[in-house]
Amino acid sequence: MTAATDTNRAGRALVRPPGPRIAEGIVTYAARRPVDAALAARQHEAYVAALRSAGWRVRAVAPADDQPDAVFIEDALVVADDLAILCRPGDARRRGEAQGAERAARELGLRIERIEEPGTLDGGDVLSVGDTVYVGRGARTNEEGVCRLARLLGGRRVVPVETRGCLHLKSAVTALPDGGLIGVPGMVDTSVLPCMRVAPEPSGAHVVVLGPDHVLMAASAPRTAALLAADGLRVTSVDISEYEALDGCVTCLSVLVR
Repeated sequence: MTAATDTNRAGRALVRPPGPRIAEGIVTYAARRPVDAALAARQHEAYVAALRSAGWRVRAVAPADDQPDAVFIEDALVVADDLAILCRPGDARRRGEAQGAERAARELGLRIERIEEPGTLDGGDVLSVGDTVYVGRGARTNEEGVCRLARLLGGRRVVPVETRGCLHLKSAVTALPDGGLIGVPGMVDTSVLPCMRVAPEPSGAHVVVLGPDHVLMAASAPRTAALLAADGLRVTSVDISEYEALDGCVTCLSVLVR
């Protein structure tokens, strides 16, 4: 793990620690296996430490101990400039996660909007690249959710992307610091996307941009990390095995407010 600090970063990172019921989290694509709650807590602490060491000011969202998947805070909230959009998860079991996320967004002084019924939207389906917002349309996010998001985002270009065989769009593709995409082409409709770099490992598709030349990745993608390091990027790797067992990835565990 890199210990150096990106002193030019002044953003805030919203996180929510795992609750006591995390082992009961929803599993759709991963092979169900036991989740070690104590290990998950330690891994989350290391993840938060990586954000702090990169200069992000970490703010904890109020716990939601009755919601097993609440640690995946990204799915509850989409932030664009001074606007926070409260999501309406595609799986109804997760809709109780929104309350704490809304409170945290208000405490940051963000304007609040929300995805209304019958729309559904998970934040993990929303990938912003400059003024373009790619939105995964699949198991968790429907057409009404995409359209509502487009209206709320105003002047930004919103591009729906069909997904297959993955939980969210960002399970399959994310963006690098220069705006280029990296991912697994077989899981998305690449005809609506610009050129995508193919990640050697599936978890190599999951990148959190910490700074202009600094990314956070899962330790389960060492070949992808080596490729990006060879390109001159600083790569911080964290072990998130207990979250990967729940279809999670590094993007799911935080909302970065720049």
